[in-house]
Amino acid sequence: MRLVALAAAIEAGTGLILIIQPSALVWLLLGADLSQAGQALGRIAGFALLSLGWACWPKREAASGTTAAPLALLIYNLLVTIYLAALGVGGELVGMLLWPAVGIHAALSIILVRARFFRPTN
Repeated sequence: MRLVALAAAIEAGTGLILIIQPSALVWLLLGADLSQAGQALGRIAGFALLSLGWACWPKREAASGTTAAPLALLIYNLLVTIYLAALGVGGELVGMLLWPAVGIHAALSIILVRARFFRPTN
């Protein structure tokens, strides 16, 4: 559950940054300016990430059963890894934090795959 809490905190934190200052995060990630419409869309994405983090935060009552949170985080992290890597390879939208973001999402994806599909048997 610590892994889910960490991933949820990272996504919620990123969502807060997008809500407060989407232009700054876009510049750091992609090295590009954000239009007014892009800022609005960035804030909407921030709401989604904040909601995802909130929904995936481990709850006491969920400790006894399985939840969809790890799978939701896995899908999200895989898609973001693929999309950001494609942007980086294309070379048009590359900021100084793009590749570290790819690495973080790829690492979270690998860890979540291992936790989801390669659980140790007792």
